[in-house]
Amino acid sequence: MKVKEAMKRNVEIFRDENGIPHIEADNEPDLYYGMGHVHGTDRALQMLFMRILCQGRVSEILDSSDASLEVDLFFRRMNWSGNTDAQKEMLPPKAMAICESYCEGVNQALSRKTPWELRLLGYEPEPWKVDDIVVTWRSLGYLAMAESQGQMERLLVEMVQAGVSEEKLEELFPGLLGGLDVDLIREVKLENRIVPPTVLWGTGVPRMIASNNWVVSGRKTASGMPILANDPHLEVNRLPGVWNEICLKTKDNFAIGVSLPGLPGVLIGRTRDLAWGATYAFMDAEDSWVERCKEGKYYREGEGWIPFGIRRETILRKKKDPVVAIFYENEHGVLEGDPNGEGYCLATRWAVSEYGGFGLARIAEMWGMQSVEQGMDTLGQVEGAFNFVLADRHGNIGYQMSGLFPKRRDGVSGLVPLAGWDLENDWQGFVHHEALPRSLNPKQGFFGTANEDLNRYGQVHPINMPMGPYRADRIDQLLGQAEQLTPSDMFRMHFDVYSLQAEAFMDVLRPLLPDTPQGRILADWDLNYSADSEGAFLFEKFYEALYLEVFGKNGFGDAVVQHLAGETGIFCDFYRNFDRVLLSESSAWFGGDSREAIFSQVAAEALKVSPRPWGEVRRVKMSHLLLGDKLPLFAGFDRGPITVIGNRATIHQGQIYRAGNRTTSFCPSYRMVADMSTNEVRSNLAGGPSDRRFSRWYCSGLKGWIKGDYKSVSAEGPRKKFP
Repeated sequence: MKVKEAMKRNVEIFRDENGIPHIEADNEPDLYYGMGHVHGTDRALQMLFMRILCQGRVSEILDSSDASLEVDLFFRRMNWSGNTDAQKEMLPPKAMAICESYCEGVNQALSRKTPWELRLLGYEPEPWKVDDIVVTWRSLGYLAMAESQGQMERLLVEMVQAGVSEEKLEELFPGLLGGLDVDLIREVKLENRIVPPTVLWGTGVPRMIASNNWVVSGRKTASGMPILANDPHLEVNRLPGVWNEICLKTKDNFAIGVSLPGLPGVLIGRTRDLAWGATYAFMDAEDSWVERCKEGKYYREGEGWIPFGIRRETILRKKKDPVVAIFYENEHGVLEGDPNGEGYCLATRWAVSEYGGFGLARIAEMWGMQSVEQGMDTLGQVEGAFNFVLADRHGNIGYQMSGLFPKRRDGVSGLVPLAGWDLENDWQGFVHHEALPRSLNPKQGFFGTANEDLNRYGQVHPINMPMGPYRADRIDQLLGQAEQLTPSDMFRMHFDVYSLQAEAFMDVLRPLLPDTPQGRILADWDLNYSADSEGAFLFEKFYEALYLEVFGKNGFGDAVVQHLAGETGIFCDFYRNFDRVLLSESSAWFGGDSREAIFSQVAAEALKVSPRPWGEVRRVKMSHLLLGDKLPLFAGFDRGPITVIGNRATIHQGQIYRAGNRTTSFCPSYRMVADMSTNEVRSNLAGGPSDRRFSRWYCSGLKGWIKGDYKSVSAEGPRKKFP
């Protein structure tokens, strides 16, 4: 279709054979007008639903249940919809013009048709504004990336208050407890506890927690040019898929990759000259302080008692009285609790919430970047915490971490809540991006990231709670031993399910296994989490029983550990910390027993279960974000169930657990390979281009994603009618 609006825009939009929208225009503002039109056509439900959530208006528009009120209170506390003017002012003129053009395109599409699901609820959407772009950008940086860091910090407070000894805490968090005042932490009044969780994840909000990416120099590839691969691990058992594949083109350049509906720009992808992929960096950019409170005030040394700022939020509720929520704020963020009584409460601050605009400009600037060095400098200024790998057509490769990393006083890591009245505990600005971990043309000829500890590549150490190193080590292992690599080798790596975590545990366990059919199956296991593997099933039974024994019996209690494992992401995200204890030769957590005695005892009991293929217990249904589980499967809004291979520590991550009373997952949501010797991207997507159930493009990519079939996306693709 050709779009010619009042502002004389000349934009052509069509689909390729896979339904991916292609947008052609003479200039960047017109390109982003077309992108807005595409998002407003193909993903309006997803965009508007996320805006309703982030504005804290679920009770007003969708459903006035108590659970919805809790969701609204969460988002109102975060205040992402407030203070957007300051962020908009950070946008340079070109970026603002792009955002405004994008909004015009969205609104042009919405003026033609509003999703019928929302019309049934009586909702007539307001126009999409630049403010909404800022709010969507903030949500990308938090859900559930910075959120997971805050969750672990909160668990530390709960462990101290539950009486877990400092010796045990040091084993879980070695070198990270600087500034810990146990007596002070025990005085803190907590409201929002990890046990039980909030209902946030029951809303259909996508979890965005893990990923792999790697880049290989041309001296290790068959084409002689760099190859870049990426597979962001998000929640895949939701429809539509989070990402929207797209292609932008002018006569001089193109950009192919994925976008997030609601935002202008290609977040992961390539142009003619440069390719980039992203993973979450697990940077600690969120801190809590202990505030001494009374009579609505907090104490500061040298300043005395200072009144909290007060923010009142009115939450409208369908057919119910509105609720007025009061939030107390100071320089340390939003207070948890009521400061009118005397006592100690936590205030929490997330760096990006105050600077949620300039990263948008950096993403837009990637259109014109021509080299890895330029790309590193540009992406390094994104305020969200990401690990970017890059490749250019000149043969260079690189790695750059981004994110606002607070400068803290010496001796503290950011994990432990500190006394808010001590001015030395305040942040002292942010670290320059060139001091963050980075690498240009590494000697080994490749660089990969998988949410692990990458502090050794920087002048500062922004990571204190990374994921385990197993996926990253496996990527390095495969790339290090290979030469003449091709895109097909990258495809196979995306589906690799060999577990170095299981290898480490099996080295200890194998001599201790019982001489039973189950013991022999596990002894012969090839350490692959394939769908037909009985060994993977049995090992996971042992592993689950092991941490229940160690951390339940000698620490949290069985009920708490079962809850953390079954209803939160704690063991999924931060298993490295727990593995460090479980694999130690001796530990305070062992209760006086030896490691071998515990492994042997646990294996004897856990392996009494009848073996089953791993795939039989790894089935999840893909649910529609608004109507999931509310209609019969034959209606077609939900799909599956699908089988999830892999586990927490394999390159093909495959995690399934419950959070917020629903099943969720971490899996490769989008797989991308870019060989810089060509002008294409090879990809597959867990879903399709459209969120419209009755569109042929609703789940058009799902079979290819399951089977591992990669399509070719090129700026010269065949043309089909849009929409």
